Amino acid sequence: MTKLLFAGAFGVLLVSASAASAHVTLAQSDAKLGSTYKAVLQVGHGCAGSPTVKLRVQIPEGVINVKPQPKPGWTVETVKGTYARTYDLWGAKVSEGVKEIVWSGGSLPDDFYDEFAFRTYLTPDLPAGPLYFPVVQECEKGSERWIEIPAAGKSADDYEQPAPAVSLSPKG
Repeated sequence: MTKLLFAGAFGVLLVSASAASAHVTLAQSDAKLGSTYKAVLQVGHGCAGSPTVKLRVQIPEGVINVKPQPKPGWTVETVKGTYARTYDLWGAKVSEGVKEIVWSGGSLPDDFYDEFAFRTYLTPDLPAGPLYFPVVQECEKGSERWIEIPAAGKSADDYEQPAPAVSLSPKG
């Protein structure tokens, strides 16, 4: 009986792990408001067998001082713009910055996994709870759009292509 329970639990764990690896996710699932956060996007597959050749991540309002990590074999670009308001960054007023990061020029085969990272500052006035980073994964053939943000009363599990999220909590 114990072996049967263990086998059943292991099977559920495998199903959960494979479902979780089917999305672009953030390695660190929680962070504190008013602090630096290292976002590590985990890419577990390509697009229906096709290698990933570009990854674009949208930076949400209230996330500032964004600095992408260079990745050997890939080109990294940032798209800058004006924020909806001015933020305080360690005593300096900041009204514009990185709104999108694009890694391109590399090739991540479907059979492999990789990570794309950036460092940022989470302003203290962001609301506690989930914060979403929509991602578009472009492949040699096709693309995956990890951009779905759950509506009120829903969770990421209710969507086929949920945006990666980090859960924010007050600094303390």
